[in-house]
Amino acid sequence: MEMRERMVRRDLGLDRRVFLKAVGLAGIAAAEPAFAQLFVNIQGVGANQFPIAIQPFFGNSEAPENIAEIIGNDLVRSGFFRLVSCDAATALDKDPDWKALSTAGVGAFADGSVTRAADGRYEIKFRLFDPVKKQETDEASYISPKDDLRLYAHKIADRIFERLTGEKGDFATRIAYVSQQGKNNYAIMVADSDGYNPQVALRIRHPIISIDWSPNGRQIAYTSFETGKPTVWIHDLSTGKRRQVAAFRGNNSAPAFSPDGGTLAVALSKDGGTKIYLLDVNGQNLRQFTTGSSIDTEPAFSPDGKYIYFTSDRGGNPQIYRKPVVGGSAERISFGNAYAISPAVSPKNDQVAYIVRTGGHFKLVQQDLATGNVIPLSEIGKNESPSYSPNGNMIIYASEVGGKGVLSTVSTDGSTRSRLSGTSGDIREPSWGPTIK
Repeated sequence: MEMRERMVRRDLGLDRRVFLKAVGLAGIAAAEPAFAQLFVNIQGVGANQFPIAIQPFFGNSEAPENIAEIIGNDLVRSGFFRLVSCDAATALDKDPDWKALSTAGVGAFADGSVTRAADGRYEIKFRLFDPVKKQETDEASYISPKDDLRLYAHKIADRIFERLTGEKGDFATRIAYVSQQGKNNYAIMVADSDGYNPQVALRIRHPIISIDWSPNGRQIAYTSFETGKPTVWIHDLSTGKRRQVAAFRGNNSAPAFSPDGGTLAVALSKDGGTKIYLLDVNGQNLRQFTTGSSIDTEPAFSPDGKYIYFTSDRGGNPQIYRKPVVGGSAERISFGNAYAISPAVSPKNDQVAYIVRTGGHFKLVQQDLATGNVIPLSEIGKNESPSYSPNGNMIIYASEVGGKGVLSTVSTDGSTRSRLSGTSGDIREPSWGPTIK
């Protein structure tokens, strides 16, 4: 929290602290013990969610991953479902026990099997049933390498989610975040949406902030301090190669990709106070986007590419504004709080999430863009860096527990929360990657 807060305050002219130098090394590698697996703790599941039973898959004991458990945890984290315990499966070639499902009040039921093939791969089969209509509604079969079992469990969860809600699931997506172990050990980590299977994308010796995914999921833009000041880089996840795209005089920070992936919005202080600029992703064709005497930072494109939302002190205190990409006047969006920063726009283009300060603490809220109604989504604490899931039904953000940085997710109705925490060190600066087609 401290690094981002200092950076935002610095952009807004409220802090003059000097940042340290850093040296960077690129590359993707399997997570080492210092950057260990995250643990997921699901909290606050209410009684109004849709009741679903996920039967343990036949033969799953011979596989290294619990497929039904992964699917169930995904669905619960979304805020749409609650798990109901019901042993209704009999065999894959037979219908489930309809009476048992009815007695348990199950609205949907899934079962399946996991079979290891001679070549070491696994065949995963699943079925989905409607207990009310007493009929099968979906089935599929997948061949998965051992190391991809979790991925295919996420894909099944996505399929169930779409079948039951009509919306695309996004469990088979990735998140990126910064892990800090000690004073001079930072890494950009890339993991599954539930925090499992972390990999090191980049390791450097000093702070990294402001991660943003490219729309195609192949690159990550971020701010690092390895040149003695904040500069903006783009990192290619498949090759490990990276390039510096904004290293102008003063601070260079807060990169945000446009929806088409061709443009970056950045916050630059090259001419004095921080303003928002646009440039091509190759670092060329720089043009100024915001003007005037205010400090403008933390840009975020709307999903349709029509607006850039940003933090500005043009009204006296930091608030959320938006301005058409084609030009025009800036419009204030946030009201009711004396301090609002870090906007994130829902992929559905109907909500904006941001951080407000209340009594010296920081809270995540979400505002309906049509009505202006604001609802709290987190407890008051040290919360920062909201980022929507690709379907707009969840938000990941950074928070702090016991003086240590952790990641939290919350459904956008506030009903379900989960916490992703490591065994040691701080994890911060989350960004949720896109759905890869």
